[in-house]
Amino acid sequence: MRASPLPLLLAASVLAVLAACGAEPALDALAASAPVVAGKKINLSPEQNRVRTAKVAAIAAKVPKEIAADGKLTVGFSAGGEPPLVSPATDDTTLIGVETDLAQLVADVLGLEFTPQSSSWENLFLAAKSSKYEAVFSNVTVTEERKDTYDFATYRIDQLAWQVPDNSPVKAIKGPADIAGLRVSVGSGTNQEKILLDWDKQNRAAGREPVEILYYERYGDVLLALKSGRVQAYFGPNPNIAYNIAVSGGSRIVGTFSGAGPDLQGLIAAMTKKGNGLVQPLNEALNTVIRNGAYQQVLERWGLANEAVPESRINPPGLPRQPAS
Repeated sequence: MRASPLPLLLAASVLAVLAACGAEPALDALAASAPVVAGKKINLSPEQNRVRTAKVAAIAAKVPKEIAADGKLTVGFSAGGEPPLVSPATDDTTLIGVETDLAQLVADVLGLEFTPQSSSWENLFLAAKSSKYEAVFSNVTVTEERKDTYDFATYRIDQLAWQVPDNSPVKAIKGPADIAGLRVSVGSGTNQEKILLDWDKQNRAAGREPVEILYYERYGDVLLALKSGRVQAYFGPNPNIAYNIAVSGGSRIVGTFSGAGPDLQGLIAAMTKKGNGLVQPLNEALNTVIRNGAYQQVLERWGLANEAVPESRINPPGLPRQPAS
């Protein structure tokens, strides 16, 4: 979730290789090989025919005037994202995925023009803090540390997963001891990195072998590293991993975890600058589309119905602060 967009890679036998080298498959071939995930054929073209909903004037009136003035809702997304969350369509330009679809629904309720913007993962936070982006919909987990700077309106549960090659001797990862001595890849600056670093700290304190952590710019590079044996396991968002396995095969999930740690169900949320007045309308818009069924249609469209929440919440408890090292 960190670099400039790559072409969407769909043919199962070449997905990882193409992701690494940037080779661009013919669009006709991509259309013909549209993947099926959770029984749903995924539309990866720029013509998305997104699920839409009606404006709710009472909620739209609550959008701060300085945000509503230009008639747009500027939303940031991670430029290096992966399906089914957010990624480039087959034109390598249009951003598509469950995150863009949900942001479109929220903009509809608020009566604003949905204006997507792409950035690196780190810059999403800087852009939201500076108000360059009015909201961020990019698989952002609620954490106690982030709540110091941002406000959150939740819209999905946060599940993480451990991915290993099919031929790996690793059968299950349930806790710190299971990763002692492994070469593991994780995204920099993510909540899963915080969890991994905590597990490694626990292993060191218990006298176990430390984890060797490797960082890659793109998920396609992680897949190549798994295939070659440079990395033995990857810890990342469950939707991305489950999608890759459904489309490409060659690997398996050996453990899933809450993105907020062992004692709390993690939640994914729309993020906005703290105190700017937008979080309440975002929350009400999300609850509107949850109630009217448009939200469920979007999650089902991307094979993520199992990540639905019954309601959107504002600033709920998140991933606990990490103890000082």
